[in-house]
Amino acid sequence: MRRFLLTLVLMLMTGLVQAAVLTPAKPDFIVLTYHDVRDDVGAQGDHDPDAINTDHLIAHFDWLKANGYRVVSLEQVVRASHGGPALPEHAVLLTFDDGLESFYTRVYPLLRAYDYPAVSALVGSWIDMPAGQQMAYNGAQCTRDCFMTWDQIREIQKSGLVEFASHTWQLHMGIPGNPQNNQMPSVTTLRYDMASHSYESDEAYLERLRVDLRHSSDEIAKETGHRPRAIVWPYGSYNKIAVQIAASEGLDVSFSLDDKLPDVQVDSTIPRLLISGNINANRLGWLIRHQQRIDPVRAVQVDLDYVYDPDPAQQERNLSVLLDRIKRMQPSQVWLQAYADPKGDGVAEAVYFPNRHLPMRADLFSRVAWQLRTRAGVRVYAWMPVLAFRFPDAPNLPSLAGEPKPGGDHYRLAPWDPKVEQWIGDVYEDLAMHADEAGLLFSDDAYLRDTDNLGPWSNRNPAQRTAALIGFTHALTDRVRRWRPLVKTVRNIYTRPIFDPAAEAWFAQSLPAFLAGYDMTAIMAMPQLDKQRDTASWYRDLVARVKAIPDALNHTLFELASHDWRSDQPISEAKMGSRIRLLQTEGVRHLAYYPDDFIKNQPRLEIIRPSISIADYPYPEPSR
Repeated sequence: MRRFLLTLVLMLMTGLVQAAVLTPAKPDFIVLTYHDVRDDVGAQGDHDPDAINTDHLIAHFDWLKANGYRVVSLEQVVRASHGGPALPEHAVLLTFDDGLESFYTRVYPLLRAYDYPAVSALVGSWIDMPAGQQMAYNGAQCTRDCFMTWDQIREIQKSGLVEFASHTWQLHMGIPGNPQNNQMPSVTTLRYDMASHSYESDEAYLERLRVDLRHSSDEIAKETGHRPRAIVWPYGSYNKIAVQIAASEGLDVSFSLDDKLPDVQVDSTIPRLLISGNINANRLGWLIRHQQRIDPVRAVQVDLDYVYDPDPAQQERNLSVLLDRIKRMQPSQVWLQAYADPKGDGVAEAVYFPNRHLPMRADLFSRVAWQLRTRAGVRVYAWMPVLAFRFPDAPNLPSLAGEPKPGGDHYRLAPWDPKVEQWIGDVYEDLAMHADEAGLLFSDDAYLRDTDNLGPWSNRNPAQRTAALIGFTHALTDRVRRWRPLVKTVRNIYTRPIFDPAAEAWFAQSLPAFLAGYDMTAIMAMPQLDKQRDTASWYRDLVARVKAIPDALNHTLFELASHDWRSDQPISEAKMGSRIRLLQTEGVRHLAYYPDDFIKNQPRLEIIRPSISIADYPYPEPSR
């Protein structure tokens, strides 16, 4: 009985720490995004996941009014962003995408009844669709009748309640984004030409966006008499380049899709909360009040080298194995290797994406990342070295310590050299140009020894060298964010600087500095790396040192080893599971492991899944 009670307590504790940390708050400003409004949305499994039932939308409007939320206009938001009157407390902006016919028949009458202003985003090519033509829209076939007419739009315009925005003219679509013909968001993708086997140039990409946005703005101005000032990016996918082009066409207000809270300030793209799943008013209230929640991360680090094969057929089979495993496992993130490392030394001599400076082993990262995102439903982070690069066209770039001894440090370029920063930054930007990654994982090669060739950094103290190396990674992130503004950052840290802060001199790593510098810090909780015994007390001591920093556990991930590099043997799933449960009972929220050998099924899926999955446990029944 005592063992049973102890087990029950541990299960309850595990469930509690796996739940999202909730920070209930009523934000001062929030933007809600709706799509189609129908009277017959299915309770489960409707063909359109973004549709909402009319009575649910009415309940949403009632809930906002009853709970003190003030629906504001885009004009009020713009004035507030330019130093005008502040928005009222608990301000809400309503937006409706795609110019659907239901906006005229169902939404517009409700806006008039409640006296609620709103923004409606129009896709010009859909409104202009010829009679008899069809297109796929959210699981069904649509004709011209699915969308409002210009006459209806003009009628709504006269009410003064609705401001019409551009949703582009013909960019709300997927285009080929790689040689495998994956269809990716048109606004942020360099089109791959399947006939010529080449990507469109930067110049062609810029012109394609400029022509479309100008056409959209001109048409709305012609049909309504009002030139739009807002661009609503299709799928919420945008980049800084697109925002600059839109602004040059008079579209100064930019909207995306994201869970973070918006800031009312000039020159910032405004995130919006997507309302999907036909949620009721109670669920809407929960989402609004818990947007700042921190969900637990379960990450699996994957070698793309295991997918690659010179035989395309075998490579596809390898990819299928990975997709099936991740879909069944259901982690929240996959940290996917973007560089080739067949030697296993952590040095990038080739990569898996087109770029300016390194050989491309295969144009594979974009394909695998997109399939993982769309088929397995995970967020994909690009795992890249920070300093461990060998550029064949620049063999004389300065290094930190020259060629490493067997079993020694990584080969690392000198981050203090401007050309090193330029070339590595070029590779990072090329990655962002060709792949829609959710985040970056800065690998474990990012360290400095006090015996390294530190050049102009040699006269800096350890904390200053730590800050300088963080600054180097921030410069790489800035290059990526030109194309992927919402990208998150994770950086690996060794455990020695955590156990002994004086070791910062030997690593240029500091947990407090990392917590301030990145979205997440991934501790390599692998005692084998430090030649320590794998004991429960080692993990407890490690967690205690992290917990000593306020709020650190919310932004620190513990990454376990699934392979013992000393014995070259897999670590048993039972041992990994016990370590994960120990960490959870100590308060750890974010967990990962490396490596995941999906080809050999190591660790074994059915045994490790309960420890790393974000799915409900026991697992939910399949939908009927």
